[in-house]
Amino acid sequence: MLSVSARLARGAFALDTAFAAETDGIVALFGASGAGKTTLVDAIAGLVRPASGRIALGERVLFDSEAGIDLRPERRRIGYVFQDGRLFPHLSVRRNLLYGRRFAPKERRHATLDRVVALLGLEALLQRRPGTLSGGERQRVALGRALMAQPELLLMDEPLAALDLPRKAQVMDHIERLRDETGVPIVYVSHAVDEVARLAGTIVVMAHGRVAAAGPAADIMARLDLDPLAGADAAGAVLDAVVERHDAAYGLSELAVPGGTLRVPRLRLDPGRRLRVRVRARDVALATAEPRETSVLNVFRGRVVEIGPRRGASVDVAVDIGTRLTARITARSADGLGLAPGAEVYALIKSVAVDPASLVQAAQADP
Repeated sequence: MLSVSARLARGAFALDTAFAAETDGIVALFGASGAGKTTLVDAIAGLVRPASGRIALGERVLFDSEAGIDLRPERRRIGYVFQDGRLFPHLSVRRNLLYGRRFAPKERRHATLDRVVALLGLEALLQRRPGTLSGGERQRVALGRALMAQPELLLMDEPLAALDLPRKAQVMDHIERLRDETGVPIVYVSHAVDEVARLAGTIVVMAHGRVAAAGPAADIMARLDLDPLAGADAAGAVLDAVVERHDAAYGLSELAVPGGTLRVPRLRLDPGRRLRVRVRARDVALATAEPRETSVLNVFRGRVVEIGPRRGASVDVAVDIGTRLTARITARSADGLGLAPGAEVYALIKSVAVDPASLVQAAQADP
């Protein structure tokens, strides 16, 4: 369990936040720029000192203003991966990695170089210097250096922000492997909903220096009240899915999700594989009568559980289909359909609206 409470002021900005989260996966600090995410992870790392509060990892207290505890950064056993990697330019990749090991206690230096290199796919890079690497390669080396220090917690501050989409996807593959194969808990800072939806088990939403919400990723992503804080593109749902079968004739895959079967463009995954699917609110339509003739392959029967406030021409509607979906429709459509909590509806999701590449990547770490 990571428990954090911290209060500090920096000019006009004030951080006053508290949360507790299980550390058996990735905890994402999510929110717009300026929300206080980096300041908070800096406080966890010991790079800034809160005016008051308490920070503990399990039974180990890192900071407690009342008890007078403030461990130096090097004693906190925390690895930190910054947005720019911060590798030593004059050292080879191999020597950058080995530099991290000097911060591991002698009795715990069992993170061998070979294991870390294999985990992050760095075999071909060991003799090169950071200046010759791509952005994605530099971030993988930064991850490896942090792992070599045998951290009890790993902090990642916007590690993918400077990468293009293909390299971002590659690094996310490695972050998932790191999560699943090392057991090192991770606090991951991002304002990108696609990263958070794919990687995080727990989401802590921050706004204006405070925690607006915290909880399991599926629950947080489905909340309508967080849209103004997380951004319009964040609205949607995260579904746990299992590959059922493939339809070779039409190039589709069928996934078992709560409420039925979701058909998506063909995935190169074996039946039985588990994965996570993000369905954006803007890709869900609603009907009050069962569609008989439609091009949409995914139709789920459900019930309206919540209608969000009107924002311009649109409104978000939460629908229970066995799990929660969010549909973004026009306010005119909502009124025309007579939607209200408890109303029976049919949720329609276009197959082509679900990106198969992201689903494949999200499944790479599954057993």
